[in-house]
Amino acid sequence: MTTWEYQVAPIPLHNEALMLNNFGADGWELVTIHSNDQGGLVAFLKRPQQ
Repeated sequence: MTTWEYQVAPIPLHNEALMLNNFGADGWELVTIHSNDQGGLVAFLKRPQQ
């Protein structure tokens, strides 16, 4: 069975794609993205635990 590790990360509004591509290059998969109370974005990511 696959076990997962998770990361929650703020995403800067001026560089969303670059930040998400960097996470993807490190093996992270975007699960969802939400707005926080201050209007910023927060990404929830997962990858198989090693």
